[in-house]
Amino acid sequence: MEKLSQDIKDRVELELLSTVGRRYRQETFWVIFLALVCIGGTVAWIIQLRKGLGVTAMRDYVSWGLYISLLFFFVGVSLIGALISSILRFSGAKWRYPLIRIAEAVTLSAILFAGFMPVLDMGRPERLYFLITHGRIQSPILWDVLAIGTYFFGSVIFFYLPLIPDVAIMRDKLTDIPVWRKKVYRRLAMGWEGNPTQRRLLKKAMWLMSVVILPVAVSVHTVSAWLIAMTLRSGWNTSIMGPYFVFGALMAGCAIMILIIAILRHGYHLEHYLTPTHFSRLAACLLALTAFYLYLNVNKYGVPAYKMAKDERYLLQDLFTGRQSLLFWFTQVAGLLLPIVLLSFKRIRESIKGVVSVAVMVLLGALINRYLIVVPNMLHPFVPIQHAQPGFASYNPTLIEWMITASSLAGFVLLIILLFKPFPVITMWEVIEGVEKSGEQAVGVEHLSNIQIIQGHGK
Repeated sequence: MEKLSQDIKDRVELELLSTVGRRYRQETFWVIFLALVCIGGTVAWIIQLRKGLGVTAMRDYVSWGLYISLLFFFVGVSLIGALISSILRFSGAKWRYPLIRIAEAVTLSAILFAGFMPVLDMGRPERLYFLITHGRIQSPILWDVLAIGTYFFGSVIFFYLPLIPDVAIMRDKLTDIPVWRKKVYRRLAMGWEGNPTQRRLLKKAMWLMSVVILPVAVSVHTVSAWLIAMTLRSGWNTSIMGPYFVFGALMAGCAIMILIIAILRHGYHLEHYLTPTHFSRLAACLLALTAFYLYLNVNKYGVPAYKMAKDERYLLQDLFTGRQSLLFWFTQVAGLLLPIVLLSFKRIRESIKGVVSVAVMVLLGALINRYLIVVPNMLHPFVPIQHAQPGFASYNPTLIEWMITASSLAGFVLLIILLFKPFPVITMWEVIEGVEKSGEQAVGVEHLSNIQIIQGHGK
């Protein structure tokens, strides 16, 4: 245990508050670049709305393409909030404190764009209200909409609750900000004074949300899996889809979390708070999740390949040796097997560059894997279309699809950046409280007493 002096607390708060609203040169460049990509995607979507889905490569064979693949990817990435805020809370992991707000920001952005993807895929999005007025409870699509909506509102609450004490700190200590921002912070703080009663109620509310959000998060990914598993089609007609999606989501979320904290650590100079300890422990989580996901892949593809039933044969041949083989084997080798081998070495797990490199491989493999779940399976229906026109029995995404897909990924990253402009990246009060109760080593932070504040900004 170690008791932080008031001077160190003040310096921690000042350093973290210095990131609020601060302009970073590299960050400005990326915000402009990502915004331009989003504008390009918006123009492409307007063209799609005006001319119809004919401007895409989706046809009767492949009625789902990049958009639904990205839906499954975003839904998967969003599970990182439940991993950090719920699972690690129940396990008693104190090192989660500096990661909580980052994880919840990733979850919020991912689940928001997951909700956009079906709208992008619709030829007539103005008829979305029919889903509410004429939705059938038997339809897995309705389940997916309800699950994503519930998870989004739950994630907003989970993002806001730990923010209340930090907003109160900003209300009291940020004096050189516009009056309207002061009023916003005052309202968001909800009269927070930091007394024992308020702290007890806040922690009870956060614990309750941890209990509630975990089954909701799992249900989102399970329902997304059921969306295809309840379709009688080669590659989808399997009961393993639920856990396959859930653990694939945990793996992808852990990988993207590593990348995000690496970027924030470098860009915002948060070396005191996002330390090699966090990368090493996230790498250990990624190793376990990747190994288990490889096991699920062996079950998903190995069992039907051993039997090589007629209905599965053409799909498996396409994946193993056909048109999709390059992507398939990349996901299995570079996205799963190689990361497992690399992360098995302690030297790699303790190297930030090594962990980030492996996370890039895993994330790229996870993104391609979502494409392989959707497109190849649709190219091999039980009853092929007779005398299909050229191009109808294949799928090569058009420029319109690539632009809209790229803008969705850019918007996902841009929203995360924008969420950290009005609020600190790190949850200040939990880090300080965690260090006071358990020490720097347990929380994973380093050398808080060495923080230097120069001209009102962090180091």
